[in-house]
Amino acid sequence: MKEQILHYLNNPGQLEKMYRANKVPFRRAFSTLYPELKGNALADCWHERLNYEPDELNWGTGGELVFVLIASLVAGFIAKLPVILSISQEFFYPRNIGFIVFPALATYFAWKNQLSIGKITFIAGAMLVGSIFINSLPDAKKSDTLILSCIHLVLFLWAIVGFSFVGETRTNDEKRLSYLRYNGDLVVMTTLILIAGALMTGITINLFGLIGFKIEKYYFDYVGIFGLSAAPIVGTYLTQTNQQLVGKVSPVIARIFSPLVLVMLVIYLVAMVYSDKDPYNDREFLLIFNALLIGVMAIIFFSVAETSKTSKSQAEIWVLFLLSIVTILVNGIALSAILFRISEWGFTPNRTVILGSNVLILINLLLVTAQLYKVVSKKVSPVGVGKIMAFYLPVYVLWAIIVTFLFPFLFGFR
Repeated sequence: MKEQILHYLNNPGQLEKMYRANKVPFRRAFSTLYPELKGNALADCWHERLNYEPDELNWGTGGELVFVLIASLVAGFIAKLPVILSISQEFFYPRNIGFIVFPALATYFAWKNQLSIGKITFIAGAMLVGSIFINSLPDAKKSDTLILSCIHLVLFLWAIVGFSFVGETRTNDEKRLSYLRYNGDLVVMTTLILIAGALMTGITINLFGLIGFKIEKYYFDYVGIFGLSAAPIVGTYLTQTNQQLVGKVSPVIARIFSPLVLVMLVIYLVAMVYSDKDPYNDREFLLIFNALLIGVMAIIFFSVAETSKTSKSQAEIWVLFLLSIVTILVNGIALSAILFRISEWGFTPNRTVILGSNVLILINLLLVTAQLYKVVSKKVSPVGVGKIMAFYLPVYVLWAIIVTFLFPFLFGFR
């Protein structure tokens, strides 16, 4: 890319074609080249264009605002279906929690990316199949496979939204990493929206309480549930129309928490040696241990996604490398613990899922760590780390499909 930019530096039309074809690689290559091109009129123009940030909040088009409003109302309506149709909340929410928001997000990205009718049909069909399947499962009160299917269905729906975001089936590392970055930005933006909503809720309820009106139940039953349903949709809209809002916050959070998590993990592993708790004989401890592993993996995911977007200092790469090594150790302990429990008490749906998930995470960690080692050894560019992560994402999706749609039958719905 760098060589092409230099070759076509005085050809504005060709540069524009290159940029439109591969925006992220073009931006990264140009940023690397710009210090030596500074002073060239065309290069200065491109620098300003690529680094321009609007001073005011962009509210998008009228059509986008209408879409967000309608999508938010529909999401709130779906969340209220148990009340409207007199459906058991214990039956409805575990199975359908993902269908409150994910269809709206998939529709938004399909519309923004102008997907073909065939791709839109595939997205709608996949979500319809998921909805019919999960709501057709027996209403067993103590069914591990039902719980696992409900949990992994959310990951399946997340993948469908990712397909809508990427807009194609072929491998596209940059767009897959952009989807990971979007998820990090969405977490930040949605959290801010929920904090603001919580403050408004407290003020509103107390103000009405001062004049003798107790509105808590009505507020939470209507305003609250519609607000919770709309938060991810509004957050998505804001992150996509104003990427400067959180575009610099997520990398800062990743940079701050990566070394902190590394230190915490090391201290935690040392403390675990001196405690009377271990994942081999304590089931609850093993579950928490695996939740810790997933949380650390998420931090590595988002940090790697940001690494592919911007240049990183050698210290930041080293932190990610050491964090990956320690996480492999954590994964090894969790994996040995679940193997120990299987050897003692045999296979169950939960143990099988934890075993499969740990194996997949371990393979992913080994691939990422090997690539990070090459980066710290200055043998390859940090971009390769993101490509490994993007390449491996479909493996998690395939596992989610297996657990969601096959495990209930493999284990007899128990």
